[in-house]
Amino acid sequence: MSEKSWLKLLQQYRAIAVIRAATFELGYEMAKAVARGGIHLIEITWNSDRPEDLIDILRSDLPQCTIGTGTLLNQGDLHRAIAAGAQFLFTPHAEPALIQVAAASGVPIIPGALSPTEIVTAWHAGANCVKVFPISAVGGPHYIQSLHGPLGHIPLIPTGGVNLQNAIYFLKAGAIAVGLSGDLFPKKLIADQDWDAISDQARILTLSIQNFNNKEISCSGN
Repeated sequence: MSEKSWLKLLQQYRAIAVIRAATFELGYEMAKAVARGGIHLIEITWNSDRPEDLIDILRSDLPQCTIGTGTLLNQGDLHRAIAAGAQFLFTPHAEPALIQVAAASGVPIIPGALSPTEIVTAWHAGANCVKVFPISAVGGPHYIQSLHGPLGHIPLIPTGGVNLQNAIYFLKAGAIAVGLSGDLFPKKLIADQDWDAISDQARILTLSIQNFNNKEISCSGN
């Protein structure tokens, strides 16, 4: 996938569902639930159960979605994820060697960073976007807004503190997209296997994003 195509997907869908599943079966149902709710970008963390198999089957069963992976810590993980068919790659840290491997493979990579120095270093190393993580530790949307002034040319994806209530505020602050995990998948709903309720939560987020995008289009047209 080209960088241009990846950025276009982010600008269209804005939200990435981050799935960390203890079993393959749970991960599969979680992904299907958010897909029914309109979320088209799904990350399967590499420390989930059987992530390679999960990525493979979701790419087949959810062709309307883009399936990637995250929590990649080393080159071995990265190569396996690419071989498994992951369509985008997240790391919790910024390691130039990993960024270069992903760039050579043509798969978008989004390394994690927190400070301005780390963000710029990751960008200069060839990152397609930068994950600002953990965003809850540094002021939430206000931090993204502060970064957007000097670093507005770098596409930022905050995670680790994004929820259904504040997701739009991150987008308004300048983030290109957001990553959500626990708030999309409350433990009680997972334990009860209430997939319809999870779909409903995803649908609420999707509708909010559609309204945000429509306002952006309206403003740019004026």
